[in-house]
Amino acid sequence: MKRTSRDIRTANRYEVLRQIIAASPTSRQELAAATGLSLATVATLVGELLDLRMITEVGFEDSAGGRPRGLVAVNASGGALIGVDIAETYVHVELFDLGLNVLARADEDVRPGESRPEQVVGHVVAAVGSVVAQAGIEGARVLGVGVSVPGQVDRATGISEYAPNWDWHDVPLLDLLTEYIAYPLYLDNPLRACAVAELWFGAARGRGNAVVVNLGTGVGAGLVLGGGLHRGVSNSAGEWGHTTIVLDGRPCRCGNHGCVETYVGAPGIMLNLRERAPDSALLHPQDQTATIDALARGMVEHDPVAVEVVRDTARYLGAGIADLVNVFNPEVVVLSSWVAATLGEPLVAEVREAVARHALPRPMAATEIVLSPIPSDPACLGAATFALEGALQSVGQRSAKRAPAARGRTARPA
Repeated sequence: MKRTSRDIRTANRYEVLRQIIAASPTSRQELAAATGLSLATVATLVGELLDLRMITEVGFEDSAGGRPRGLVAVNASGGALIGVDIAETYVHVELFDLGLNVLARADEDVRPGESRPEQVVGHVVAAVGSVVAQAGIEGARVLGVGVSVPGQVDRATGISEYAPNWDWHDVPLLDLLTEYIAYPLYLDNPLRACAVAELWFGAARGRGNAVVVNLGTGVGAGLVLGGGLHRGVSNSAGEWGHTTIVLDGRPCRCGNHGCVETYVGAPGIMLNLRERAPDSALLHPQDQTATIDALARGMVEHDPVAVEVVRDTARYLGAGIADLVNVFNPEVVVLSSWVAATLGEPLVAEVREAVARHALPRPMAATEIVLSPIPSDPACLGAATFALEGALQSVGQRSAKRAPAARGRTARPA
């Protein structure tokens, strides 16, 4: 679809603000060099961001043989953003200032059997209310709420089209949330959210091509191609967890057999453990988190069952990642989300060896495989950037009409 001049201006405004957040304080000249935009365009966009109080002037720096250059920095107190990470077993919410520093966090457990849309919405509403109260901010300062939900998502309509682990089909999630949350809402998928988080602040920063592998209850891959987020024609790119790794293998909730997710997602890892040692004390049959925690401790303590189970998991994961390396030839593959964070470097070391056995030598030689360095929840951070993008898109729109990706009532001052 052809981009309009408004789309291009929004993208440029977003990119300039992204660079300012990443490198405050900075000059207009440095911003032009970093973004590839003309100095005149950057100066105009900086003026708009100053008018919005998203950034501020912070003095001057000397330039070689010329006039001192004015410096700008993000105005962290100029607004707040909320990121929501909806996962199969939890809802995690973080509230950020405009520098994308975390000001408040809240968690809600999603227990087995609590996956109906209205139940999940209840958890989100409670956690969003909690972070706003913790931060003690006025509601009018919340510029938007980004919501990351597993599965296939229609950003334009706010519909969760398909979430296989919950058997959701065409759930109007943002409309349901709008009944209770009075801020603009923006829906997307954790694959895209985690990829953007790595692109802004993590291992993909400064990289043109990267793959961010999400390892949680579900599994997928966020793609950064040519320096930008790759969504695909229907915002469905990255469903690598539902590619086949074992013909006629384990049944998957998506309806197929032998999907990557059934061997390396948290339930698949539990099955790996059950098959190897059905009576192991490491196995907590009804608790994914406790089982993965136990395996991580077992690796540190050199428990032979834990070592073998993580090695088995890494074999499957390495074969799947080798396909990504061969197809996309990325500079870096980042292992992200809670399973990767819990199993940590011992898993990464095993995966590197497994990928090297399966990937072609030339693309493998150009690829790093690393653990996500982001200390907070990357899906929340990425979701907050979607809210920021939406806020910038709405700049200059004075009518009541919303941008297509937004839902929610305008927040009233507290």
